Amino acid sequence: METLEFVIYPDGRVQETVTGIVGASCAEVTAAIEAQLGVVLHQESTSEYFAQVLHQSAEATAQQVAFSDW
Repeated sequence: METLEFVIYPDGRVQETVTGIVGASCAEVTAAIEAQLGVVLHQESTSEYFAQVLHQSAEATAQQVAFSDW
């Protein structure tokens, strides 16, 4: 589940936390919101940022084995 959490402090600072998005695509998700909020002063990547999306594929091949009659 993708989650964006925003904490707005009394002095106007906004803390944004993104969870559930693997890799650097979280920057794409939050770019428009951050542009509307103002200047980003600090950015800290989580372990999900450095994780890689796994793509698995399975390929099966059938082999026909011929047995001799000797």
